[in-house]
Amino acid sequence: MKINAMVTTPDKDFQKQTLNLAEPKAGEVLVRLVASGVCHTDATVLDKTIPVPYPAVLGHEGSGIVEKVGENISTVKPGDHVVLGFAYCGTCDNCLEGNAGGCENMIPLNFGGKNQSGVTPLTTEENQDVSLFFGQSSFATYTTVAESNIVKVDKDVDLRYLGPFGCGLMTGSGTVFNSINPEPGNSFVVFGTGAVGLSGMLAAKIAGCHPIIAVDIHDSRLSLAKELGATHIINSKNEDPVEKIKEITGKGAHYSFETTGVPEVTLAALRCLRVKGTCATVAVGKRDLTLNVFNDVVANALTLRGVIEGDAVPQLIIPKLVSFYKNGQFPIEKLVKFYELEDIDQAFTDSSNGSAIKPILIIDKEYKA
Repeated sequence: MKINAMVTTPDKDFQKQTLNLAEPKAGEVLVRLVASGVCHTDATVLDKTIPVPYPAVLGHEGSGIVEKVGENISTVKPGDHVVLGFAYCGTCDNCLEGNAGGCENMIPLNFGGKNQSGVTPLTTEENQDVSLFFGQSSFATYTTVAESNIVKVDKDVDLRYLGPFGCGLMTGSGTVFNSINPEPGNSFVVFGTGAVGLSGMLAAKIAGCHPIIAVDIHDSRLSLAKELGATHIINSKNEDPVEKIKEITGKGAHYSFETTGVPEVTLAALRCLRVKGTCATVAVGKRDLTLNVFNDVVANALTLRGVIEGDAVPQLIIPKLVSFYKNGQFPIEKLVKFYELEDIDQAFTDSSNGSAIKPILIIDKEYKA
């Protein structure tokens, strides 16, 4: 079938093109996309931090409606509302142990341009392959995905808000719920109050953490963090966050969550911890981090933990996040700003300069919740 998509090439970030999309084969689902979040991982492809084969259709926070299913599909049917998660194999040791975020095939399946069958469902009108991204390529009007990419959600929830649950908000919240798993009363610090950081902070609030400290350099984002549940906020341009955190907590924080990828911030996220504390990081950064292993880690028996996709299984965590959204514990409407698909360049600009915390592209303008 013919679809419209925003195609990325070495010469142009985004160009609207007509592409061919393969019909769903056995184990695959055709989805009409309603919306897609814009994620920092998409931007890391544009700036060449993470390589993917070109041309490609990016986007990996899609939400939409099932249009057609291939053979042997048991979890969804046409008309179902779905959120699209990342691609994972389901058969490696980590997947079988319930940690799809640690899938041993994560890189080839999400960044290699092909699906688990070793092909891409996307081609140009001249029959040139176009890379699939995260198994979904959601900057398009339709997508053909594996059943494992699909998470069915309630039809009474506005699909336009739900796409970011498939990556950014799952990563932030999953890091708290799955990776560090704090106990009520544990102290928690988030460095960087973008969508990932704020979703981690909201999860920390649900988990009963106290105090909850937000660190950033933008007062507007810190004000939002305070509104959403931070007990303390620190502008690290104006005061030393390590000293302030130790003043607030007494011994240092139990847990820190680093989302920026800035080496100096990562060091602060380690140095603000109490003895036996844990720093979890999900960041993608260009600069190397230099630290003294003894002074910065061993001397206080600290843990520095890297987390991918919140150590989550999309089919388990996304329904929980939707429930939290429905009951008001996850007010994502306060994080998002809507854009039309044709305004994708502006959405990325606003994400980069901080004027939009979580841009969402509206793909189906006719959709009504």
